[in-house]
Amino acid sequence: MFSENAFDAVMHFAAVAYVGESTQEPLRYYHNITSNTLTVLEAMAAHNVKTLIYSSTCATYGEPDTMPIVETTPQIPINPYGKAKKMSEDIILDFSKKSNMAVMILRYFNVIGSDPEGRLGEAPRPELREHGRISGACFDAASGIIPGLKVRGTDYPTADGTCVRDYIDVTDLVDAHVKALGKAEPSKVGIYNVGTGKGRSVKEFVEACKKATGATIKVDYLDRRAGDYAEVYSNPAKIRDELNWTAQHTDLRESLATAWKWQKAHPGGYGSA
Repeated sequence: MFSENAFDAVMHFAAVAYVGESTQEPLRYYHNITSNTLTVLEAMAAHNVKTLIYSSTCATYGEPDTMPIVETTPQIPINPYGKAKKMSEDIILDFSKKSNMAVMILRYFNVIGSDPEGRLGEAPRPELREHGRISGACFDAASGIIPGLKVRGTDYPTADGTCVRDYIDVTDLVDAHVKALGKAEPSKVGIYNVGTGKGRSVKEFVEACKKATGATIKVDYLDRRAGDYAEVYSNPAKIRDELNWTAQHTDLRESLATAWKWQKAHPGGYGSA
């Protein structure tokens, strides 16, 4: 690709991205995320491509002692997915010190939604459903693919006892990449959290999903899942101040309704349009 085209920049999104699966297949995750990022960097260096926008994750922070998470929060990842992404960040940072690359690292929080125009949606492989996002589980329950939704943990120290996460709409995420590309400067590194800054509980999420789908979703409340932590949400002040970016699509029900529309049109994923 590099030899046949002239690129101004690389946005490196591609990666396996399921925390649960990463604990079961760690070598695959280190190869897919860390080794492949190294390969991309080597290709960029060989073909003199000087700008990189890198998809990273809040999983690099692990279990921080304090909330909200800022960019200087210590990175102590607790699973192979987060560790592989942090290794990739370290490789990028080391390489950038010896080059005049323009680097932007975006640490995503919990991504939801779909393309509003219906071109793209989330379609995990069937065997990954058990590791998947809560939105996928909600949609499976609404569609009758699974009998109901299992919510693990109702005794967390949160307002309603369920876990709290920072859900970011994919359309806002796209906008963050465009703004990062526009502000990328040679010999400089920008690192940004991409989130709304507002935590939403699993119970809130389930209620929004019920409204978005119009379905009656049976919910079973179970014991906590090992490794889950009570609250994770961002402080997006840095990306707001430096890139002039703020999340616009912050209505959970609307984001889920957009994603549900794609799911209904593609019941078997991309091959079923």
